Amino acid sequence: MRKVALSFSLFALAAFAGAKSYTVSLFVPTTIGSESFAPGDYKIEVIDQKAVIRNGKLHGEFPVKVEEGGDRYHATTVRYSNADGKMRVQEIHLGGTNTKLVFGE
Repeated sequence: MRKVALSFSLFALAAFAGAKSYTVSLFVPTTIGSESFAPGDYKIEVIDQKAVIRNGKLHGEFPVKVEEGGDRYHATTVRYSNADGKMRVQEIHLGGTNTKLVFGE
């Protein structure tokens, strides 16, 4: 029984260690997928090809493509589209890294 519990604990720890976490500030009302977000600071955890976005409580999980570029981004920036009158997140460039999160529609 101990071996099973230890194995499960190690598996859970390895899964948690695989998640990368970032903070992003949204300055305008924002839409990702079908979810709306008020301005504020949000934590984004990237697990495989999924972004989990929180601000104290779970707000949503969204498919995301993680891309690595050549140059580091100086600051975290959000790239929006405004085709339907809503500010929709297209990409988030993560400051201090060369990582870009690309959100699909």
